Amino acid sequence: MITPYDWQQSIAQRAQYVEGRLQGGSPVIGLSCSHGVLLATVRAGVRKVFEVYDRLICAGIGSQADLEAVRLRAIDFAHTEGFVRSEDDVTVQRVVGFALSPTLKRAFADPMTAPFVARTVFAEMGDCQERDSFYVLNFDGEYTPYTGSVVLAGSRAGEEAGRMFLVQSGSPGDPDEATRTALLSWAAAKLAQENSDNSSPTRESATARLRNELEGATPEIGWLERDTPRQSKFGLWSRERIEQALGDLK
Repeated sequence: MITPYDWQQSIAQRAQYVEGRLQGGSPVIGLSCSHGVLLATVRAGVRKVFEVYDRLICAGIGSQADLEAVRLRAIDFAHTEGFVRSEDDVTVQRVVGFALSPTLKRAFADPMTAPFVARTVFAEMGDCQERDSFYVLNFDGEYTPYTGSVVLAGSRAGEEAGRMFLVQSGSPGDPDEATRTALLSWAAAKLAQENSDNSSPTRESATARLRNELEGATPEIGWLERDTPRQSKFGLWSRERIEQALGDLK
């Protein structure tokens, strides 16, 4: 028989296991500006940023299979809501809070089920910058809303360093500035995630790390454009477009 103590021990061990698996994940940075919303990361392998619905995008860190399961469930829910109800009912809060959170909570709390090894960030573009929003969905089903920007990393130190860099950089004025800021924030988060001395990354060290990463890895920018005449608001930037935005940082 499983006692309450056994269950609590199991939960603690499962959390420790998942957190350990996530420590090496490539951070994801979300930023909002007057022109739209982006999610930025740097990857060595498969694509990480995806469209969920017309104004919704997502990315994450963790097991690729678990991230794909979360993504597909989000897409299925969003399109069903849009068809059965209306497009206005497809919001990031409903996708995360009603479609995804209960599933992850059940899997995490059941000792007979494997937990999702995934943390995911969802971004929603509003009619104006003040209505843009981000949600971080944890592996245990808990989620947190953010406005303006968000940092998802494999450790608390990485997220704090990324957020500090964003605060110091201020609100970006255009997509190119948002791209530079987001990728440098990524580098700061990655440095802090790997360092054991708790030192805070500087802009110079983040720039050097980003330059080094771009020699062998692939930067990825998923962009939702606010004022485009196209029906689809989402686009993945090409390597050339990202390097153009980075300028002499590349």
